[in-house]
Amino acid sequence: MTLPATDTVVLYPAGSTRNGAVVLHLEPVPDGRMAVLLDETACHPVDAGWPDQGTDRAVFLTSTGEEVAVTEAVVAATDGETLFIGADVPVRKGEEGWAFVVAHLVTPDAAVSEGDEVTVVVDEEYRNALSIGHTACHLASLALNRALADRWTKEVRVDGLGEPDFDGAAIASSLIRENGSTDVFRLNKSLRRKGFAADGLAEQLAAIEAATGATLAAWISEDAPVHIDVAGPGLTDRRSWVADLAEASVSIPCGGTHVSALSELGSLTVTLELADVDGTPTLTMLTDATG
Repeated sequence: MTLPATDTVVLYPAGSTRNGAVVLHLEPVPDGRMAVLLDETACHPVDAGWPDQGTDRAVFLTSTGEEVAVTEAVVAATDGETLFIGADVPVRKGEEGWAFVVAHLVTPDAAVSEGDEVTVVVDEEYRNALSIGHTACHLASLALNRALADRWTKEVRVDGLGEPDFDGAAIASSLIRENGSTDVFRLNKSLRRKGFAADGLAEQLAAIEAATGATLAAWISEDAPVHIDVAGPGLTDRRSWVADLAEASVSIPCGGTHVSALSELGSLTVTLELADVDGTPTLTMLTDATG
C-alpha cells in the first residue's frame, strides 16, 4: 500500500483505549524498528515539537491471536513519497499537501502485514496515570498564574480566567509524569522586560506555593467536569482541554489525554524551587496528585 494521504484518525481525545484498525503501511526506520501506520488509533503518540506527554503503552492483537508490542508511538508526517518520524518531520503540523500520522514502532519481525486488521489495546492504568498528570499540570498552571498575578507591572496576555499568563510567558519545558508534572519557567530578561517582577521571589516562595495549593484545593472540591473540545477527528485537528470551574469555563489548547472530572485528581501538592541554570534564574513547579 502507498503512504496515506490523510491524517490518522485519533480516538484517545475521547478517552478510548481500544479500537479496531487496518494496517495501511509498514516501513523500516533507521533504528531497526518497523513503523506501522493505521487508519485510526486509540494510542497517544509523543510529539517531538512539544514532547510533554509521552507515548502510551500499547499492543496490537492480530487476527491470528498474536500480541505485538508497540515499543513507542510517535507523530510522523508524509508528503506521499517519504515518511518522516519525530524530530525529522521538516514541516509544521497542518502543512498543505502533508499527512500527519501516528507511527507505531514495533520490532522488525512483528507479525503484522499491510492490509491486516488489528486491535489496538492501550494500557489503561498507565494512560490514567498520565491523564491525571496532564490535568494536574493545566490546573496548577492556572493556580500559579493567580498566585503571581500581583508581580506584573505591565499589561500582558491573560489566561482563560483573566489572570496574567505567567505560564504562557515563561514556560521553558513541561514533563507529564504518572500522576504529576514538572514544569520549568525561565525568569529571564525578556520576561522581566514584559513586566514580571522577580525581585524578592525567593523570600515569598513559600507564600506563593501555599496560595497555589489553596486555589487548587478549592477548585478540586468543586469536582468540575473536564472534557476535550475537538475540531475534527484527525491528528492535527485543533483540540483543547476544558474545565468547567464554578467561576468560569476555562480552555487551554492541548493534544494530550485527561481525566473527566477534577475529583479524579484526589488532592494536589505543589512544590516550587528556584535555581540558576547557566546564568538564568529558573522556577520549577512540581505538581503531584496524592489522592
